[in-house]
Amino acid sequence: MGSPPGEDYGKLRETARFSLESRPNTLTQADVTAPAPFQFVLARRRILVIDDDELSQMLTRDMLSLRGYEVVTAGSAAAGRAAVDQQPPDLILLDVVMPGGSGIDLCRELKEDPQTRLIPIILVTGLTERDAKLKGIEAGADDFLNKPMDSQELFARVKSLLKLKQFTDELENAETVLFSLALGVEARDSYTEGHCARLSSYAEELGRHMGLGEPELTALRRGGVLHDIGKIGVPDAILKKPGELDATEWNVIRQHPLVGEQICRPLRSLAQVLPIIRHHHEHWNGMGYPDGLKGAEIPLLARILQVVDAYDALTTERPYKNAWDHQATTDALLDETERGWWDPEIMPLFLKMIGDRIKDAHLPETHSSLEAQNLP
Repeated sequence: MGSPPGEDYGKLRETARFSLESRPNTLTQADVTAPAPFQFVLARRRILVIDDDELSQMLTRDMLSLRGYEVVTAGSAAAGRAAVDQQPPDLILLDVVMPGGSGIDLCRELKEDPQTRLIPIILVTGLTERDAKLKGIEAGADDFLNKPMDSQELFARVKSLLKLKQFTDELENAETVLFSLALGVEARDSYTEGHCARLSSYAEELGRHMGLGEPELTALRRGGVLHDIGKIGVPDAILKKPGELDATEWNVIRQHPLVGEQICRPLRSLAQVLPIIRHHHEHWNGMGYPDGLKGAEIPLLARILQVVDAYDALTTERPYKNAWDHQATTDALLDETERGWWDPEIMPLFLKMIGDRIKDAHLPETHSSLEAQNLP
C-alpha cells in the first residue's frame, strides 16, 4: 500500500529545508543526477516552477530533477513571465497565491498570448475553495495540484501533459515544414519575392476591416503563405515563362490548387486554410478554376485572398509587365469586377481601404511606398 497523500511531500520538505540551510541555492550536476531507472524518462523536457515559497520551490525542483527533467525556477509572477520570454518551457507549474501578482493572472496572460498559449500550465495551490479552481479554469489552466503535493500525482500529471505538448510540437514542426516549402516555391521566381508575406498582411488587414474573428484571421495569414504551395509541381519552364502559356501549360498551372490542397490536407490545424488553397482562382462569374464555383459558392476567405492576390499581381513587377501604381490598379480591378471576376462588395472595400491608407500616410501611389511604411 502506498504512502498517504502528502506523506512524501512532508518527508521531502524536511530534506529540502536541511538542503537549503546547508548548501547553495544552485544545484550541481551531481545533485540532480537521476538513478539509473529514471535517466531516460522524458529526459530534457524543460519545466518552469514559479513559486514564491523557496522551500516549496526547491522541493518541487528536486523531485522533478530526479525524474530526468530540466527544471528552472522563478520566485514571482514577473520573474516567471521573464523566464518564459527568455526560453519557453515545455510545462509550467504555477503557484496561485504569490505577492506582487497572482498565478491565475499570469496563467490568463500566458494563455491569451499566441506565442505561449499552447504551453501546459498546472496551477498549484493550498486553497481548496471551489471559486479558486473556477477562476483557474476560466484563466485556461490545463490541470491543478493541491499542496501538500503527492509525488506520484505530480509525476503522473506532468507526464500526461508533456505527452500532449509533444504532440503539439510535432504538429507545429509539420506546419513549419509546409511553410518553408511554400516559401521555397516563392523563391524559385525572383519576381514574386515577398509575395506570400504581402498577401498574408493584406488578407489579415482586410479580414480585420470586415470584422472577422481571430480563427478566420489566422486562416487568412496562413493562406497567404500556403495558397500557391501546389506550384511545387510546376516546372520552372512554365512558372517563369515570360510569354503566354499554351493550352498544355495552362492545364499544368490549373492543377496547383488541387495539389496544394492535397499536400496540406493531412494537417487538421489547416482545415480552414484548405478552401483558400483550393478556391483562390475561382471567379465570381463561375469562369475560374478548379471547380467553376460562382458567387457566394466561393468560400468567403478564398474571395478575400483572390482580391488581395489580384492587387499584388498588378502592383508588382512580373516578367511580362512593369509594376502599376495604385490608381491604375484600382481602375483595372474595378473594371474586372464589373465583368464578373471579383466579389463586387469585397473588391471596392479593399481598394478603398488601401487608398485611404495611402492618403493618410501622404504617400505616392506605389507598391514600394506601402512596403516602406509597413502598410499591408
